[in-house]
Amino acid sequence: MLKFKKIIALMMAVLLALGAMGAVAEESAEAQTATETEGMPGQPPEMPDGENGQPPEPPQGDMNGERPEPPQMPDGQMPGQPPEMDGQQPPEMPEGGMPGDMGGMPGGMGGSAPTEYAAAATVTGDSDGESFASETADESAVLVSGDSATLTGATITKTGDSDGESADFYGINAAVLAVDGATLTLDGATITTDGTHANGVFSYGSGTTVNVTGTTITTTGDNSGGLMTTGGGTMIAEDCTVSTAGRSSAAIRSDRGGGTVNVTGGSYATNGIGSPAIYSTADITVTGATLSASNSEAVVIEGGNSITLNDVDITGCDATLNGQSVVKTNALIYQSMSGDAAEGNSTFTMAGGSMTAETGCMFHVTNVTTTISLSGVRFTYADDSDVFLSATADSWGNAGSNGGHATLNLAVQEIEGNLIADESSSLALNLTEGSRYTGAINPDGAAGSVSVTIDESSTWTLTADSFVDSLDAAEGSIDLNGYTLTVNGEVWNG
Repeated sequence: MLKFKKIIALMMAVLLALGAMGAVAEESAEAQTATETEGMPGQPPEMPDGENGQPPEPPQGDMNGERPEPPQMPDGQMPGQPPEMDGQQPPEMPEGGMPGDMGGMPGGMGGSAPTEYAAAATVTGDSDGESFASETADESAVLVSGDSATLTGATITKTGDSDGESADFYGINAAVLAVDGATLTLDGATITTDGTHANGVFSYGSGTTVNVTGTTITTTGDNSGGLMTTGGGTMIAEDCTVSTAGRSSAAIRSDRGGGTVNVTGGSYATNGIGSPAIYSTADITVTGATLSASNSEAVVIEGGNSITLNDVDITGCDATLNGQSVVKTNALIYQSMSGDAAEGNSTFTMAGGSMTAETGCMFHVTNVTTTISLSGVRFTYADDSDVFLSATADSWGNAGSNGGHATLNLAVQEIEGNLIADESSSLALNLTEGSRYTGAINPDGAAGSVSVTIDESSTWTLTADSFVDSLDAAEGSIDLNGYTLTVNGEVWNG
């Protein structure tokens, strides 16, 4: 009996051991199955927020439409935009920077044109004495799309804000917007806007033409130009009165895609910082008008574009540096690298009339190649600068290759002040048809490449030691006036 009990006890022990081994095996199998399941395709482990195989969502931010003003980089941001010179500290970057935005400067990296435009009134024909108004954000008061229309004696008001590129590039939120090959005539209208990115009259797109005659345009918000042209549009204005009060709000303004602008007569005045009378990413011609900018350069050309002034009186006061420039100037000619203006050679041409600088040099050329042609212009110089033209690196472009390359042509023209070309820049000065230049070239020593050509009817009178690389001067055309002229490292004695 005792032996039987021992056998029973032994059998129970064996059974218990076998049961324990089975449990362990089952747990191991479950663990293995779970591991294989996690590693199977389509069954990725749970990822932290923002991953899921995708890059984390970028931080929200703006880009001079204002683009990000580099920190303002300008009214248009953007890639490679910097501040102003003259030995001052870089300015605080304003909204709309880029520069692009650089004063008055246009917008930043752009999207595509909208497929639909919102408007309080879509006009398809003529009207007389009618009133139009919009108080809604991103909506125009008047839209003409692909049609021909004439508005005589219209009163047009626009309030409500917008922001960025849709307004700056395509005309969203403008008081009056013409698109899609429209032909619009405004005669004797009164147009008022009070909102950000609320331009007065906007012509967008190749084949679109806007004619504005005897019209008064007033804008008070930032980034709200008077006459605005983009995308290859055409703007023709005669005897208009345009006034803007906001930042980055040029009276005659263009942005991405440029176009053709012809202005005759009238008065164009700006009061905002970074709001030149003219900001050109287009081909702009002004004849017989009066232009002024009380807190900005008088004119700005961005990229391979042009401004032509005939018998125009223009004044600028660049008292507060805007955008990235570090030089106070009356006329800024530059390439912002924002993508808003095509690259290439720019031109500034002025015949007759007058140009007044209330502060800074008369011309500043940087990160671009330009030709400046002057004939019969009366200049009034600022008390705080002895520089007529500065071709120097600024804060746009790549250091070492972002200088200014200027050809200065003078015909029947008198100018005063120094001409400066730094190590990354170049200057060609041509005096013809009885022109008179009084000033010094690179008085602090040789730097950038400089050539000077003087015909037999013209003269250069030095006001300090000067350094040039090449000289072609008629006999008796240079008055050293007690100073030294060094040509290609050799003292010139006539």
